[in-house]
Amino acid sequence: MALITKIREKSGIAAAAIAISLILFLIGGDLFSGNSRFFGGSSQVVGEIGGESIQYKDFQKKVEELTQNYTAQAGRSPGDQETAQMREQVWNQYLLDLAYGKEYEALGLSVSPKELVDMVQGTNIHPSVRQQFTNPQTGQFDKTYVIQFLKNFKTMPVAQQQQWALFEKSIGEDRLRTKYENLLKMSTYTTNAEAQKEYTAQTSKVDAHYLYVPFYSVPDSTIKVTDSQLEDYLSKHKEAYKGQNTRSIQYVTFPVIPSKQDTASFYNDIKRLAKELAVTKNDSAFAMMNSDTKTPYYATLAEIPEAVKGQLGSMTVGGIYGPFKNGMSYSIYKYGGVQKDSLFTVRASHILINAQKTAPDSVKAAARKRAEGVLAQIKGGASFEAMAQQFGSDGTAQQGGDLGYFKNNGGMVKPFENAVFGFSGTGLLPGIVETDFGYHIVKVTEAKTNTRYKLAAVNRTIAPSQATMDEVLRKADAFATNNDTKDKFEAALKKDKTLIMMRGDKIPEGAAGFNNLQNARETVRWAFNDDTKLGAVSTVFQNENQYIVALLTGSTDRDNVKINDFRDELTAAVRAEMKAEIIMKKLSGISGTLEQMAQKYGAGALVETVKDITLAQGVLTSAGADPTALGKAFGLKVGQKSKPFKGDAGVFVMETTKSTPAPAIADMTMYKNSAKMMAAQRTSYYINEAIKDNAKVVDNRAKFY
Repeated sequence: MALITKIREKSGIAAAAIAISLILFLIGGDLFSGNSRFFGGSSQVVGEIGGESIQYKDFQKKVEELTQNYTAQAGRSPGDQETAQMREQVWNQYLLDLAYGKEYEALGLSVSPKELVDMVQGTNIHPSVRQQFTNPQTGQFDKTYVIQFLKNFKTMPVAQQQQWALFEKSIGEDRLRTKYENLLKMSTYTTNAEAQKEYTAQTSKVDAHYLYVPFYSVPDSTIKVTDSQLEDYLSKHKEAYKGQNTRSIQYVTFPVIPSKQDTASFYNDIKRLAKELAVTKNDSAFAMMNSDTKTPYYATLAEIPEAVKGQLGSMTVGGIYGPFKNGMSYSIYKYGGVQKDSLFTVRASHILINAQKTAPDSVKAAARKRAEGVLAQIKGGASFEAMAQQFGSDGTAQQGGDLGYFKNNGGMVKPFENAVFGFSGTGLLPGIVETDFGYHIVKVTEAKTNTRYKLAAVNRTIAPSQATMDEVLRKADAFATNNDTKDKFEAALKKDKTLIMMRGDKIPEGAAGFNNLQNARETVRWAFNDDTKLGAVSTVFQNENQYIVALLTGSTDRDNVKINDFRDELTAAVRAEMKAEIIMKKLSGISGTLEQMAQKYGAGALVETVKDITLAQGVLTSAGADPTALGKAFGLKVGQKSKPFKGDAGVFVMETTKSTPAPAIADMTMYKNSAKMMAAQRTSYYINEAIKDNAKVVDNRAKFY
């Protein structure tokens, strides 16, 4: 009995020990690491604004509230991108409350209940309210919609009432910030001296003759830069090299590509679907239920792929066509005939000669003359596409002016739409089309039509099978396991040339991805984990259609800037200084005209001339907009030649040959207003940066999400 009692006593102790061990196993990694959330401390602080800490649990609670509202409205849970936007929204709200709030309070700014009513249903309707209560038939704001909504407000579901309360709060905060910004914008002032400086920079002109020796004329291989020189340069230019928390990695990708078996199985599936589509009675429903991507049942020419469009003329009603390949997708179509639409579709190209509606008449006249000249050249046989690339002034120029397909539903400005849809057939419009944007030369490339085609499309994408995915994962996992050190990782890359290696340099702490990887947050978090040391190799991460194994190769610290953080930039800067010394030393011993100096200097020296350059928009022939050289040109007297001096990309000897001072004007109002407007436009950005700086904002969100 004594023995049994002792066993029972020991088993109780053992059970307790096992229970404690299990608890420590489950939470120990978190409990004893720097990220523990079981006890207080900085590990629970998402950020700090204006000296006030934001706790993780408080921050996450607000995110969850937004998530619940979103789910109630959308009928589904938010995706990763939407959740990230909600976190950003919560963070911005903290900024408003803790940073901006103190500024509003200090100035006595507020939005009264009466003012809020005025924004919702009064005479000064907030833009967001206008957007929410726009009549879909007229496209105009309708105040009766607002009043009707508010009358029924108390009978609405609680969730909808809460949404409206948040909406009213947001427009109130927006008005408060607008008041604050307007207060500061109205306080901006431009002095007469500033206006005079702006006027002089735009209208004073000089002609200059100069000797230019670019730095690239001295081979980099002849300049040896030491770490001590880099350290010295960094210490003298700390403001130009701000530190940030980043990580650099190498990573191997293992793409998941459908196997031959997957492709064969997929093709058999497509053939089966084609047979079923041929006999089904409800074409559109069948296509919708069996497609990976949905396409319209009634399609215009603009919505039909080129390969399918080419066969429309030979299609018969009820026929099955395809499969048509597009990348990794295949499509089969059942043709159901045609239908006439109330709207027409056309395809056209244009060449826009820019001349805004507010431009002076002389500018408009010059633009029209140029447009008519281009039109005449095209009528004479010049290529429309080539002329578009040469003379077009909008984003379509590089595509030969192609505007794609568009409808007569107001998508284009009225004069342009009327001209294109009033034209029969295809070809060049005979005259210039004038709009508020300027003058258009127009070519209709596909005639207008209101025909729509009934096409039940089954679109399927070839996807790897689970067996294929498992096989690729096995290879990636074996690579990570067998090459778990820097040396092994790099050796494996040299040995196996089939491995796809990429680099991710200086990835920011809060990045959601890097390079072409859009959703690689887990890899970024691994790289920034306190336990991940330089040379560490990761486990396998999945990223869409591939697996990734990463090696941490570098890191930078916001508070501890080192030369390796900016080695390339620092080396280039120091090398430029050393090249400048060599060039200036050689030039200082040479005299004569600029041409004589260039000849004596030898290879690399250029002598160039510029005329009528201004300080505001001056550009030198080879050196570009070099501010030091431009300033020197305006600072010299006519006929005076400077000593050799260093510019941005080379060494100059500048000689001013002509100076045309800014003509005297009595009224500086236009330049004063221009300078004031530019300052006001920058106000919002400067306010935001100044408030964040003053509030000493610390953002630790990247450690939690």
